Formats: sequence, C-alpha cells, structure tokens
Amino acid sequence: MIRERAYPVEPWHVRETRLDMDVLAQSESVFALSNGHVGLRGNLDEGEPHGLPGTYLNSFYELRPLPYAEAGFGFPESGQTVVNVTNGKLIRLLVDDEPLDVRYGELLSHERVLDLRAGTLHRELHWRSPAGRDVKVRSTRLVSFTQRAVAAIHYEVEALEGPLRLILQSELVANETLPPQSRDPRVAAVLESPLQAEEELTTDDGGLLIHRTKVSGLRVAAAMAHDVDAPERTTIESEGYEDWVRTTIGCVLKPGQTLRVVKYLTYGWSSRRSLPALRDQVGAALAAARLDGWDGLRREQREYLDEFWDAADVRVEGDPEVQQAVRFGLFHVLQAGARAERRPIAAKGLTGPGYDGHAFWDTEMFVLPVLTYTQPGAVRDALHWRHSTLPQAQERARTLNLTGAAFPWRTIEGPESSAYWPAGTAAFHIAADIADALRRYVLVTGDQALEEEIGLELLVETARLWRSLGHHDRTGRFHIDGVTGPDEYTAVKNDNVYTNLMAQRNLLTAADCAMRHRDQAQDLGVTEEEAAAWRDAANAMHLPYDPEFGVHGQVEGFTRLQEWDFEHTPPEKYPLLLHYPYFDLYRKQVVKQADLVLAMHWRGDAFTGPEKMRNFNYYERRTVRDSSLSACTQAVMAAEVGHPELAHRYLREAALMDLHDLNENTRDGVHMASLAGAWIALVAGFGGLRDHDGTLSFSPRLPSRLSRLEFSLQWRGMRLRVDVRPHQTTYSLRNGGQDTVVELRHHAEPIRVTAAQPVTVPVPPAHPSGPQPEQPPGRAPLLHLPENMS
Repeated sequence: MIRERAYPVEPWHVRETRLDMDVLAQSESVFALSNGHVGLRGNLDEGEPHGLPGTYLNSFYELRPLPYAEAGFGFPESGQTVVNVTNGKLIRLLVDDEPLDVRYGELLSHERVLDLRAGTLHRELHWRSPAGRDVKVRSTRLVSFTQRAVAAIHYEVEALEGPLRLILQSELVANETLPPQSRDPRVAAVLESPLQAEEELTTDDGGLLIHRTKVSGLRVAAAMAHDVDAPERTTIESEGYEDWVRTTIGCVLKPGQTLRVVKYLTYGWSSRRSLPALRDQVGAALAAARLDGWDGLRREQREYLDEFWDAADVRVEGDPEVQQAVRFGLFHVLQAGARAERRPIAAKGLTGPGYDGHAFWDTEMFVLPVLTYTQPGAVRDALHWRHSTLPQAQERARTLNLTGAAFPWRTIEGPESSAYWPAGTAAFHIAADIADALRRYVLVTGDQALEEEIGLELLVETARLWRSLGHHDRTGRFHIDGVTGPDEYTAVKNDNVYTNLMAQRNLLTAADCAMRHRDQAQDLGVTEEEAAAWRDAANAMHLPYDPEFGVHGQVEGFTRLQEWDFEHTPPEKYPLLLHYPYFDLYRKQVVKQADLVLAMHWRGDAFTGPEKMRNFNYYERRTVRDSSLSACTQAVMAAEVGHPELAHRYLREAALMDLHDLNENTRDGVHMASLAGAWIALVAGFGGLRDHDGTLSFSPRLPSRLSRLEFSLQWRGMRLRVDVRPHQTTYSLRNGGQDTVVELRHHAEPIRVTAAQPVTVPVPPAHPSGPQPEQPPGRAPLLHLPENMS
C-alpha cells in the first residue's frame, strides 16, 4: 500500500517528489498516459528499474487456452489477453561510459508530475554517475488526444560540468521480458514472446517494427522518428533487428549546454490490413506528428483538455485530497474512453494488464454514466462497440438454450473470455446494464439517430433474453432464476433484486422503443404480442421481501441464510475470496460489494424512503467491500438515507483507491470504475443526481466538512452548472439561447432554469436518520477524515 499522502495534495497535479522503489509498479499505473487507443505505463525513460513494463493498444490481444479439470457443454475454450506491444518509451543515456541507472551513482533529486490540465507526464532528475559526473535530465511525455496514433517524448540532458560525452539510445523493443505472474487470480496472465517479427526498417533518424501475434493473428506496427537539437559534431545513426530498432545520438556537451531530442511514436494494428497498408498507416501518422512538431502537439493537448475541463470539472471545497483525486479520476476516465472509438473501455483502461485487459459490466454502470454527462461522444462509441459484439452475444445465448443476446462476463473483442465460473457465467445482469447505458445516453443527449441505428436492436435482443431466461409462476409473478447479481459472493440464486429491477426497466424500455420505431421493430421481427409480453413480464416482476426484518432479500431466501462469522474473521483474511472457498461464501450472508444497495441507487424509483433506510442498514452490516466497486455506491446511498459523514468516508475510499493503493493491486493498473465512482459519489451522492423518469432530479446536501460542491453536466447539448452550498443551491445554464429552458427537480420540487437567469433555491434541513449504521468488524471505511481539513 502506498503510504498516506505519498503524493502532495495539489488541485491539478499528481506529484512524486522522490523515487520510491517499493511502490514503483504502483506509480507506473498512476502515471500512465493514454487516449483510449494507445496506452503507455509510467515506466522510467531508461526502462530500468521497472515494476511492470507496459505499452498497450486497445483490443490488441492474444488467445490463450482456458483449462478445465473436466470439460462441460458450453464452457468457453479460449480467452483473450491484452498484449504488451512494442515499447517505444525507451531512451537510454550513457554519461561518458556510465549508463544512467538510478540504482547506481547518486540520485540527488527526482520528481515526476502528472499535469491534469496539460495532459503530460513531466520528469526531472539530477544524477551523479559513479565516476562523479553530474547531469540534469528533463523529460515530458504525452499521448495525443487529437492525433489518435501518436505519442511523443521531449527529452533534455544538461551538462553541469564538462566536457561530457553523451550517448543517447532511443529504442523500439518488442517481446520484452515481463515479471513472473502473481498468484492473485485478478492479475493478468503473462504471455512469453507473443509477437512474431514480420518487418524491420531503419531510417537515418528512426525506424519501424511490424509484428504479428502467433495465435490471434493480429498485426501491429510501431514507428519512431527524432528531432535533434544538439551542438556541432553530433552523430545520429540507426540499426535494427527483428525485435528491436535503435537510434543512437552521440555528442559532447560543455558545461551549461543541453542536448534536446523529441521522439515521435506512432502505433497501429489491424486484423485485416496488409503489412504494406499498416506500414503506410504508421508512417503517415509519424509525418503528421512531425508536421505539428512538439510545440503543436502540446498546444493541441492543452486545448483539448481545456474544453474537457470546462465541461466536466468538479470543484470541492473542504477536502483537498478529494479535490485532487476526483480530477485524477476524471482524467483517467477520459484517457480510457476519449479515442477508444468503437472499442471497449477495459476495467483497467490501458494502464496495466490487470484482468487480462478485459471489459466488464463496470464499463456500463460506472464509467459510462460519468462520460454520458461529461464526454457523451465516447459513450456513443462504447455503445457501438457493444453492438458490434451482438452476433457473439446471440450465439452465446443459443449455446445456453436462450433467445436474444447473452453478453459476456468479460471480453475484449466479444466472445466470453472467462472460464466457467458461477459468479461470472450466471451474471446475466450485464445485458440490462448495457440497455440502461443506452437508455441514459439517449435521454441525456437526445440522440434519436443512435437509438434507431443500433439502440433498438440492442434493446430488443436484451429484452428477448429476459423473456426467455425468466418465467411466470402459477400466480402470474415473473421470476428470473439461477443468476448472479453484482455480488460475487452470492452466486446462482433466484430473483436477484438488482437483476430483476434492471431487467424490468430493460423490458419496458424495449417495449416503448419498439412502439416508437414500429417499422424498424417489425424488421427485427418484433410483434405487438411480443412487446406486450415484455410489459407483462416487467409488471409482474417478483422482488423478494422479508416482512420479519422489513427488508428486501438480495436474492430469494437471502435473509434466512447462515450469518458469516465476522467476529472470528481476522483482518489478514480479507479479501475473503483469496482465503475461503467460494462454496462457503455462496451459502452465507456475506456481501462482497454493493448489490441490493446498488439497485437502490440505479432503481431508486422502485423503493420507498423507509425501505431504503432499512435495506441500507441491513446490508451495511454484511458488506465487506472486497471489491473496489462498492465504496462509491455505499457513499451514494449513505448520503441519500441521511448519513452524510459516512458517505464522505466512503467517497474518500473510492476517490483515493489508487493514489493510496488501498487494495494493494494498483500495480496492475488503476481501478477505472472506482475512479469514476468518485464523480458518482459526489454528483449522485452529495449532489443527489437521479434520472429515473427522464427528468433531471437533484437532492443536494453536503456533509459537515465540505463547504461547497460545484459540477457541470451536459444535457441535450447544454451545459448545466450546479453550485451546492450548505444552505442553498444555484442552477445555471452555461450556453443556449435566452429562451432555452431546462426543467428539473430540486428536492422533489419542480424548477425552471434558463440561460438568462440562474436559479438559487434553499436546501431543506435533513430529516433525522437514526443511529449510524454498523459495518462488519474491522471493515469500516479505511480513510478517516483528517482533523486539519479546511
């Protein structure tokens, strides 16, 4: 775990003031740069030491077999694993005859800064070689948001005494040796030399490598070129072999002189394009990058982010750590989706190999809600990606003797990439999660064209899944049996409330959409009878309820299961999945992550206020948060049911998940859903944002330590600004004509906001909420509120 405040608290930067070898891999994830297409882990320029090398391209994977002790019908036979592609970050430096290696000589100073407004990673170091020669090195790295295939590094070496002979070796390296696989099953599988060389080219100032994966047959090309500003008598030459290309720059610097090198990198991959076509593609991208030059790339990067932050920034007064963390989270969420362009947003983005680079339901229920309100174009692309995988989902449904589409628990390209596992294989709720992401996107943007183009088909095929998966009993109630909800400690049960409620909305949304687009629905074979059957199932949906305790059962019979022995579960036995058999977890009242509580967030319209309070208290005592997905949802519902101080602590846990490495696995990549969850906890928790019935609704109320919360939402092409203070809230429109009106609700009261006039309304006093709910022993939120918070 990264110690408290490893990074100084700054509103727009994540700064590392010294190099800590014990958390090198964690910092590589924190300092990763990406644009959704190319991802570079924050490895040191010289490559060593490293925690985990990593350069990734979205959806570039290798196939690997999924072993089973015994075969079973319908078991997936192979999985997809993200590949560490050609590393172009490497810039090695020799000072006289000594390689710059921070483990040798003296590292007199070392600082790295992730600039959230500039979109760059800057590094400065002062190093004294074992021979006593001093140099200062400054490097700035970016992955371009405006030029999808491009990354660049500006590298400077200053001689502090001289003359110094410098040899700079800039490289492209494929098939890097990776550290051995962790025993933790959450860590990605390690592939040894997955790339086969196809072509190597060198130029005077760079080169190119083209490789192909051995099994999946995907082709990848990486190219580099250099602009050099150096004293006279500088030599530049390149050489290449099948797995590496190196450009060597040599010069002699006098005291105070500086060698400046700009390294341009371009990447491309394809399963279809020929080798010459891919070669030309990265060559053209390289020419475009050099045409703009380093200054142009930096300027475009800043302009792109200025526009993003203008629309998406969240201001928090009273907790500087959360202020830094929510911007850090938004930056990484943007990096994961900005230029993904009809490819998935993985659970780790492109920051590490965790979870094999797979996308889960996390994308639709945590990441896409944030992007819908801040960067909706990225959501449009993510929905197109899901639609592109519809044929595989339909085939999977047929294999399972179902109709419609059964989307995978985890995947890169579309097929199920998880071996059979009850907690994943039966997690059908992902179909409703996708439908809900689509519903929300269309609601927020008004993009009817997307609804007609792909939305209707997604809704129809997911509705058909629920109608075939569920059944009416003899009394007419509709049940969905044998499924797993978000809580992976309660698997293959009947009538999971989250699944049933999300399926209910999926069915109703599909029926409504089919009636709006009757011609297209008929083309898909939808009849009025089928749409009526969807409505019947939705209206008869069964929700387990225990009148003795006055709470909903997470699944049918949950409240009668044996209680987990929390008192005798030592702290070192968490997370439970690494220390107890799933069989034991499945039959006890122990919850890995918010499940029914998550249902109360996304389907809060299905519960009364008293039901929410009783449910929250009941499940709070049984939820151990062995998943990073849980804290933000518990923050949202704690705020709604009247426990704002507890909500604040959960917010801090979600927001600081990676900056403090709370789950001790940030080395494998940041937790994209938890980072998105910081925004959700603030905006949906303390801002009270809900969109259940198609109308924006807010119930803002701050905890005692926060004096202000200000955030923006995109709504139907307009930018709505919400400024929450302890006793009042101001709503304003930042664009639109004088006659533009947004109708919304504030604490259930309707208000109208126009571009001409902000509306300020009081925040009503909170109702008594009862005693503070209890958590399992030792599982209270970890990050208490500092006493010195302003």
